[in-house]
Amino acid sequence: MRRSVGGTRRGLALVALLAALTGGLVACTNPPGNGGAPATTTLVPLPDPPGEFSLLSFNVAGLPQEVSKANPGLHLPLISPRLNAYDVVLTQENFDWWQPIAGALDFANYFARVRKDVTHPYRSGQHPGPFAVGVDPSQRPLLVGDGLGMLARYPFTEPVRVPWADCFGGIVGPGAADCLSMKGFSMATMTLADGRTVDVYNLHAEAGSDPQDQVLQVADYRQLAAFINTFSVGRAVVLAGDTNLHTTGAVPEAYGDADAKIWQDFLAATGLTDTCVELSCPELASIDKGAYRDGGGVDLTVLSHTYPQADFLGPQGEDLSDHLPLALRFAWADAPA
Repeated sequence: MRRSVGGTRRGLALVALLAALTGGLVACTNPPGNGGAPATTTLVPLPDPPGEFSLLSFNVAGLPQEVSKANPGLHLPLISPRLNAYDVVLTQENFDWWQPIAGALDFANYFARVRKDVTHPYRSGQHPGPFAVGVDPSQRPLLVGDGLGMLARYPFTEPVRVPWADCFGGIVGPGAADCLSMKGFSMATMTLADGRTVDVYNLHAEAGSDPQDQVLQVADYRQLAAFINTFSVGRAVVLAGDTNLHTTGAVPEAYGDADAKIWQDFLAATGLTDTCVELSCPELASIDKGAYRDGGGVDLTVLSHTYPQADFLGPQGEDLSDHLPLALRFAWADAPA
């Protein structure tokens, strides 16, 4: 399993293994209850500028217990109340759409467990399924959705979910089994105050260390950049998630400086700034990254970029996920005219 700082890439290979061992899929269904709230309705008073907000990005390792090297059955309920310390939460691998996997009986409860104790009034809804996001399930051996979720203390529009245009790796063969999912990115417009909004992007990129994975990562970040430059033109943007990019070249999966170039080209194309680089943080090797830019009359400043590992430990001192949580804090104000 992948460690988020200096680790190796992991996709959904373990899910593929489970499918192979248990004889594949049964009929598609949806989980009971999506934990959603009417994100476009103002449920709490909005502040006046200037202000600050915290954001947590966390790959919660919500793979089935039967194949996970983490312990989601125990750990996901422990993660849930700890999310309340943050104004905005972006989760990855918190799947709320799947084709049930024979033998993975408890998997259907994972999404609800992550949200059980959260107090955020605004919550993204359930993944609408493959056809709604333009994926032909006959072309991919789909098991799960995109695993992307958003919680906030600020109202936001229901996220637009965009799967990557292509994928590599199925139930058998090379790759990290990314074609078993609808991995991609989501975008929601979040209201900070009256007339002040920011577009929030959550992503989970192509995994794996095969040369074809590297080719697709180049294409994926170009796809994401094109979306930002179309739908968020001139607007403030905050982006975070599991990039699957090793930008220091310290591990073989970085392909020398290839991963670093993908990330730098993406930042240059969108005008985003890496929060870790901006604050000279020591965790440049982390694949869980954040980025931001000003726009639309909103002036953003990143105040902190940390990995609060000690806040997400289990009863035996173990990590609650195979990723470390990424915590960001931003100040926002009206941009000078």
